[in-house]
Amino acid sequence: MSGVTRFGWTAYGLAAVVIALDQAVKAWILGLGLRLYESRPVAGILQFTLVPNTGVSFGFLRAEKDLARWALVGFSLIVAAMIVWWARRAHRPLQALGYGLICGGAVGNAIDRARFGWVVDFIDVQKIGFFPWIFNVADSAITVGVIALLLDSLRREPAA
Repeated sequence: MSGVTRFGWTAYGLAAVVIALDQAVKAWILGLGLRLYESRPVAGILQFTLVPNTGVSFGFLRAEKDLARWALVGFSLIVAAMIVWWARRAHRPLQALGYGLICGGAVGNAIDRARFGWVVDFIDVQKIGFFPWIFNVADSAITVGVIALLLDSLRREPAA
């Protein structure tokens, strides 16, 4: 890809790392032998609870129909493609971080949805009392990526 900035390449590399990490952790979780909705305590407030998420991040907009499944796969891949396009011109570290995390998370969850018809969610911290969602590495990456882009948007540009 010609014309990709150094930060663009950083975003692409980070996206690849997020996809690999997300899929490796999900494979490990599925290999633990947890049944759907079964919880296994890990440490303190953390437990693993296997939940089939047919919605988007953190289970919002749940969809049961096959058409909705493929629409969400397509939407995730379109978002990832748009981010790949924007990332090629990234010129700040927070942009690269945000683009890479969001792209990797979107593709990681799209892979699950295409393979299983649902996203593998398992990180459960409901014991803290105010966070009811069960999520995964990809969801976390998307959330942190959005925060990075929001913080980047608050930067002060030097006067021209």
